[in-house]
This record gives sequence, structure tokens and C-alpha cells, in this order.
Amino acid sequence: MTPTLDFIKFSPKTEPKATALIVTLHGWGANAQDVASLLPYLDLPSYEFLLPNAPYTYPYTPIGRAWYDLRDENKYEGLTESRQMLIDWLQSLESNTGVPLSRTILSGFSQGGAMTLDVGLNLPLAGLVVMSGYLHPGIETLKKSSFPPTLIMHGRQDQVVPLPAAIKAKTVAESLGVAVEYHEFDMGHEISPEMLGVLRNFVLNTIG
Repeated sequence: MTPTLDFIKFSPKTEPKATALIVTLHGWGANAQDVASLLPYLDLPSYEFLLPNAPYTYPYTPIGRAWYDLRDENKYEGLTESRQMLIDWLQSLESNTGVPLSRTILSGFSQGGAMTLDVGLNLPLAGLVVMSGYLHPGIETLKKSSFPPTLIMHGRQDQVVPLPAAIKAKTVAESLGVAVEYHEFDMGHEISPEMLGVLRNFVLNTIG
């Protein structure tokens, strides 16, 4: 384990320096480079994108990364360490970029979506975006007075993280008092152009 997260940065094309950040967390077995291929489709040239690599190696391929283990025999092993590392890294961003958390959107796909909900609901972020994600155990007991607005998107035909996981995330988040925007799509476990369009609108409506 490294003491901090390594990441890829894409700086704004239209601004001299970043005034808002979008952090995107990859899924289990993917890496930051996988996420980078989606950025042109988002059409948000004035935003800075930070794409961290998860701290653990993926057990099935050397280029994949993991936020924690998902195999049945080691379920959630490494989550505590990853959670703290991600919190520390996010809290360091303002001093490194000049952009406060209140102008930072945290987003993630699949396991990265689960990490987004886990960590993001505990930080004063501008907003959260969960794509094909799920809830970690224990989030329903969270005690806080205010939460970032949260966009949850999921495919109805998702066989990796079935749709009830998204419905549960929505229900639990709303019960905590989170303002949730929820969308389902006719697709599997993936990120579609339609999903990216909804994400773009959420970012523009949340930060401007």
C-alpha cells in the first residue's frame, strides 16, 4: 500500500486554472486510464478531472486495481484502509489545487460508486454521482445534518450489480435526508452516452 493515491490529472482547456474539480473512481479490476477514455464524451472543458488509481492490485490481472477485495473469502478486506486513504487524499486537494471541496464533485462506477457513497456522504462536497454502484454495510446509521446532493444511475439489465442495489441506495440515502436524483437506463453494467449526458447536466446544475 502506498501512503497516498496516485492519479491522472486532466486540466481545463478553457480556463487558466481550475475553478471546479470532478473526481472519478474506477470500478473493481479497472484503472484510472479506463475512466480517462470517457472524458471527451462529457464535454466539460472548463473542469479539472482527477482520476485516482485504487491502492490495491486486482487479483486477476496485473493492470487492474481494487479499492478492496470482493471475493467471497475476503469480502471487504482493505475497505477501512482505502476509505481513510481516499478521505485524506480528497481533503488534501484544496491545498494542492486551490479548489475547495464545495466545488468538487465525487463520482464513481461500480465499486467506485460504492466508495463515492461511503466517503462522499461524510465530506462537504458539491455533489456525488453513483454509476452502477451499491451501498456498503452500515451507511444507513450515518448521523449527519446535511449531505451533498446525489445522482444515482443504473442499468435495468445490470447482472453484475443488479438494479435492487440502486433502489436500496436511493431509499437509504433519502431516509438520511439526502437530495437524490435517480435514473434507470435500458442497459447492463456499463456507462452509456445517455448516462454521461445526465451526469453533465447534474454537474452544470450543481456547480454551474
